Amino acid sequence: MLEETHRSLIRDQFTRQAAPFSNAGPIADPEALAMLVAAARPRPTDTVLDVACGGGLVVCAFAPHVRHASGIDLVPVMLERARRLAAEKGLANVCWREGEVSPLPYPDGAFDIVVTRFAMHHFLDPHAVFGEMVRVAKPGGRIVVADTCAAPDPDKAAAFNHLEKLRDPSHVRALSVAELEALYREAGLPQPEKRFYALRDTVDNLLARSFPNPGDEQKIRELFAAAVADDRLGIPLTRDGERLVYAYPVAILVADRP
Repeated sequence: MLEETHRSLIRDQFTRQAAPFSNAGPIADPEALAMLVAAARPRPTDTVLDVACGGGLVVCAFAPHVRHASGIDLVPVMLERARRLAAEKGLANVCWREGEVSPLPYPDGAFDIVVTRFAMHHFLDPHAVFGEMVRVAKPGGRIVVADTCAAPDPDKAAAFNHLEKLRDPSHVRALSVAELEALYREAGLPQPEKRFYALRDTVDNLLARSFPNPGDEQKIRELFAAAVADDRLGIPLTRDGERLVYAYPVAILVADRP
């Protein structure tokens, strides 16, 4: 019942978010996408799977560098956007699949690179999804996780996750960098290489592409405003005149499957 309720939340949120999320400057930022691709060290002969691929930005970023790139997602409207994006870019070496990510509907060792971006915090069981990512990667293949990360301080992490749950009811929990590293360690992978950047925008723009429950938008604004003074969320926040500017920390982790 919990899993079905959560699937419904995911479909509801990302059906509504499909256009604003995919078009958002910080999400579609070509430099951030290039950083992700560079971290994965793709080769022309590689095959890539993007887990919870959304509107196809990551798949389309990898496609020029690899033999084939695939994306899987639970939300049909997101996959429609992905298909349109690939067509606009003239990409013929991509494909899309609607489906669950745990378990992944692929055989063992099917891909050279398995990646997920801005999705780990939506999974009820990130360890299970990560285990599936490892399973479908070839020996010597690369496992890439990019996600916003919570502060190492547990109180600040809890406050940040509370805010994100208000903003997006399909949010489960943003992990800290240490917790993301633990996914690799517990799956028997080497210590991952790490890169960092910030997902930076105004709170107004963030809320314009969010669909909180009625009455929660004001709570979110109040939490952001209070955090400018006391850092309760554990993320950089500044005022630019009347605007609040946030900088969500993003970590990119990469390791090879033995």
